[in-house]
Formats: sequence, structure tokens, C-alpha cells
Amino acid sequence: MTRTIMAASPTAQAATANSQPFALRTFWDQTLAWWSDHATQIVIAVAAGTVIYLILAAIRQFGQRLRDRPGDTLTLTHVAGRVFAKTTHLFMALAAAKLVAGFANPPAVVATTIGFLFTLSAVFQGAFWVRAAILGMVEIKAGADDNSDTLANAMGIIKILVSVALFAVAAIVVLDNLGVNVTGLVAGLGIGGIAIGLAAQGIFSDLFAALSIIFDKPFRRGETIHYDATTATVERIGLKSTRLRAVTGEKKVMSNTNLLQKEITSYQALDHRRIKFAIGVIYQTDPDRAERIPNILRDIIEGLGGTFVRSGFVGFGASSLDFEVEFDVYLPDWDAVYQVRHRIGIGILKRFNAEGLEFAYPTQTTFTAAPDGRMIMPYAEVQPVMRMDRAPGER
Repeated sequence: MTRTIMAASPTAQAATANSQPFALRTFWDQTLAWWSDHATQIVIAVAAGTVIYLILAAIRQFGQRLRDRPGDTLTLTHVAGRVFAKTTHLFMALAAAKLVAGFANPPAVVATTIGFLFTLSAVFQGAFWVRAAILGMVEIKAGADDNSDTLANAMGIIKILVSVALFAVAAIVVLDNLGVNVTGLVAGLGIGGIAIGLAAQGIFSDLFAALSIIFDKPFRRGETIHYDATTATVERIGLKSTRLRAVTGEKKVMSNTNLLQKEITSYQALDHRRIKFAIGVIYQTDPDRAERIPNILRDIIEGLGGTFVRSGFVGFGASSLDFEVEFDVYLPDWDAVYQVRHRIGIGILKRFNAEGLEFAYPTQTTFTAAPDGRMIMPYAEVQPVMRMDRAPGER
């Protein structure tokens, strides 16, 4: 087999060796020519760019002062300061160069380079700004919370998710500007995200439920809540589950998703509690005394720390005349409300005894018939007493 070797000509080798120095020399000659032809415009552009950079630096410094200002950090002003403070020096310099480049009329290669670097820095700078704004708004929405551990853990996860999403979008935008076909990459990321979401559906469900508890605040740590047939105090809100202490002493652990699906009653925001008593008196009660019962109950309640709402006759019971009374106790502590209810109950008992009002209890009266059909009373009848010392003519 014959092997043929083609040797490059001396002219081609010399051209290859001298191509790079020639390109650099050409670029240098063009730069010198541009400087000599547009020296005044270049000086003015540099001065204008410096002024623009200093203005952007002043805005950045103002943002830092807003961010570091003592006081409440959960405000829009503080968030705006954090956003401005995230401005990088590279972006400020490239932004100033981009704004004044057209005035100096630079060579095409210089203008193209400035435009590409500005686009690259602007995309990532925008990601930094949006990230700071989103995290700041999340903290404002969460507000001051006693669940500091839960909020810190949640914020860590939120920061990761927001950062990955934003910088992935920024990378795709940069690749698209470089001329790379990103259609397949976007499709792949979408399919991967769907697969991960389906695989970790339960974990994400509890995570978002925890975020809902942090942001929407249906209850907080230390509050007493009631759900189903359980009354318990919230001890800790985690990213997956909430730990509660029942009033009977048991420790209960529920997933955040299951807990939010229930109807929850929180006793934390109560400024008063309404209490109702059902009172029954015997049928032998004098109607005039029965009519006075609502006023008697009003006097008792208002004298013992309650707020009278309403009271009145509600029906004829099987063995009682039924009355009802409702009153409010404006105390947030259930133990204090319990004591007021106790005092009012005892007060009603004492006052009714003093007024001669008898409480009813279930009774039955049995009527018996004699063999001849006559009714026999269940109690002994009082027989008339005959007087033996009557005078003549008296009956």
C-alpha cells in the first residue's frame, strides 16, 4: 500500500504563523486610529461613564443605608434597600460603558464585546434583584412569628428553590443570546421537574402546607385549638408535621396537610365567651314569681362579673317550667371564665332559695282506681273534724 503525504507549501505555513500577530496588529492599528480620530468623544464618553457609574454607586449606597437602618425590617422600604444593595460593581461599570459607547463610535469588535458583556451581567444582575425582592416579600408576608425555627428552615428551602429557578432562567437566557438552541434544554428541565414533583408529591404537599401555616397563620405556636374531638395546644410547627399537646396530656403529631384539611377552632383571639344555663322550676310556682325570674337572673349575673344577654321562658317541660339565660364573660383566660361561671351558678342557687323558687326534678304521680271505679288519691285526704262543744243550734 502506498501512503501519500501532502506537505504544506512554505507560503501557507508562513501565512498561518503570521495570522494571529497580524490580527492583533490590525486590532491595535484600528484602536490607535479610533483614538486619534475620536479622542475628544472618547474623553467625553469616559467622563460621562464615570458620572453614570458614580450615580449608580450612590443608589447602591443609599440602598445599603435603607437595608442597615435600625427598626422594623419587615417593610417595603427595607426590601427596596436590600434590592438596591445587591447591585454589583461589574454591572454598574458595564452599564455605564453601554450607555456611552455609542457616543464614542467604537470599532465593531469593541461595541460587540461591550454589548455581550453588558447583556451577560444584566441577566444575572436581574436574577439577584428578583431574588432579593421575592425573599423580602416572603419575609413580610410571613411577618413576625414565634415559629422562628420553622420559618428559618422554610426560608432556607425557599432560598434554594428561588435561586435555582432564577439562575436556571438566567443561564437559559444567556445561552440563547450566544446562539445556542435551548428548546431541548427547556423541555428536558420541564420533564425532569414533573418527574421530581410526582415522586415527592407527599413531601411537597406537607411542605406547602407548612408554608401556608406560616404565611396565612390559622394558628401559632402556643395557641389552643380544637379540631374533631380534640382540644390541644400547639407546641411546634415543623416543615412536615405539627406537634400538639392535648388538654388531657397526650402528645399528638399530625401532618400539616391533614391538619389543614380539618375545621380548626382557635381560642387565642377570643375576647369573651358566652355561657348558657337551662333552669327549670316546678309547676306549682306562682305565676307572678315565675315572671320575675329573668330580672332576678339579670341582677345575679351583673353583680358577679358577667354581661347579661337575654333570659326568658322557653317551654313547658315534662316536669318543669323551663327558663333559659345567656350571658358573656369578657375574659380571655378560660380558667377565669370558669370561676365566673361557678360564682354565677352558686349565686342563682342561693337567690332562688331566698325567693322561694324551687328547682324542678323529674317526678311522677300515680293515680289508683278502686274496684268500683272511684279514684283513690295517692295521698291521705283530710277529714273534717267534728266539734263536740257546739252550742245548741250550732252546726
